[in-house]
Amino acid sequence: TSAASLDEWRDRTIYQIVTDRFVYGDGSTSADAIPDCAVLDGLYCGGTWKGIQSKLDYIQGMNFDAIWISPAVANLPQQTGDGEAYTGYWQQDLYALNPHFGTAEELNELVEDLHARGMYLMLDIVVNHMGWAGVGWMMDYAVLNPFNDQKYYHEYCVIEEEDNQTIVELCYLGDDLVTLADLRTEDQEVQDIFGEWISQMVSNYSIDGLRIDTSINVNPSFFTDFVNASGVFAMGEVMQGDDSLACEWEATIGSILNYPIYYTLTRAFESSTGSINDLTLTIESVKQNCKDPTVLGSFSENHDVARFANATDDLALAKNIIAYTVMADGIPIIYQGQEQHMNGGISPYFNRAPLWTTGYDTEAPLYEYIATLNTFRQWAVRTSEDYTLYMNEVIYEDLHNLAMRKGFDGGQVITVLSNNGQDQVYYELAIDNHGYPAGIQMTEVLTCTNVTVNQTGFLNVGMMAGTPKILYPTDMLYNSSLCEMPDEPPATATP
Repeated sequence: TSAASLDEWRDRTIYQIVTDRFVYGDGSTSADAIPDCAVLDGLYCGGTWKGIQSKLDYIQGMNFDAIWISPAVANLPQQTGDGEAYTGYWQQDLYALNPHFGTAEELNELVEDLHARGMYLMLDIVVNHMGWAGVGWMMDYAVLNPFNDQKYYHEYCVIEEEDNQTIVELCYLGDDLVTLADLRTEDQEVQDIFGEWISQMVSNYSIDGLRIDTSINVNPSFFTDFVNASGVFAMGEVMQGDDSLACEWEATIGSILNYPIYYTLTRAFESSTGSINDLTLTIESVKQNCKDPTVLGSFSENHDVARFANATDDLALAKNIIAYTVMADGIPIIYQGQEQHMNGGISPYFNRAPLWTTGYDTEAPLYEYIATLNTFRQWAVRTSEDYTLYMNEVIYEDLHNLAMRKGFDGGQVITVLSNNGQDQVYYELAIDNHGYPAGIQMTEVLTCTNVTVNQTGFLNVGMMAGTPKILYPTDMLYNSSLCEMPDEPPATATP
């Protein structure tokens, strides 16, 4: 398959997988025979690439057309005081695969299966560091490949000041138990070695895109040639709420995970006292400070942050934050287990508890809900011209409600969100600035109810039990499979 470009990735929705925690073994072990997973100790739990392949139907059942998987290369083999390298970020050999996850053949089979289904693979990679089990000043560089000499690394120092970007880029992540030796990514030799490796990796395994770990710890200038060498779309991890700083990496990588939105989005919806206005302001500042908000990674959970349900078990609030994730600007990413309303925090990393404990319930409320959202987004991409290129606009806000418009005239999607929660009684919002003329009939795709723009140009949207609303012209939903719409409009009676 040809390398997937940024524009091809815009239309996708991504399901994020922690390979070790998604499917045990090859997927054939019965639930009661799977050994307990030592989540608390941070040990390998037995997930594999073959396991992922066995559950692609589960992922496709939610209408995802891409997956992101953990780094695939060989990591430090020891059990350390920080646990084992099950997440894949403690790499030691870029030219070998992680044997816990499977073989080259099994990885290739997974990719072939994905491509046969019209799905993309995004591979997580690390360019900031190599991993060593022990203290930094006792490193044995010989176990590392290809960066097997001290000359490739910055001098050992610890990141004391998170807000000093020079230190963040030059010093070491990790601790005294696991040292993450910081590579001299500003050196041409290091850049050349990485460029050669990534172009091989992408071609050997037909990778469609990259997620680049700890990008904020690497000088932004490194990525221009690196991403070029890879030949595919890349999204950097820049765990930083300040969009003017974070988007320095967007400029050279092409895309970053939208952490600036993540922080205000989470605060807006985790309780009814959350600030809707802070979210609105962030939506605007991301437009100001980022090259293109429509290609950033839109997410509300991942393996590094507490799950949304860790803050509240309110299902309506979960539906709102997920609706934002899928319907706002950018490439939506849903983290494994979000569809099962898992609720783990990060200290310790219970947010990485294995998905097999949920039984892969395809009738879970959020599983079916995410399936509908993905189907609708794909339909909007097909029927609303340049839908993904239109920058999401806030058209209404009050203390508890937010209405957004995404899409050019005639194909705009109107999404209405609320942080009132599931106990909220019925009320109506009168929304204008939606861009539709009076008299046009809209369908709310989550409840399959119709509402007509009234003579004064308002959409009166009934809000009930805290759930979101997504509106699209009824005439544009024929053949969408949504709301049991027929394939074509009913024939008009001739006089």
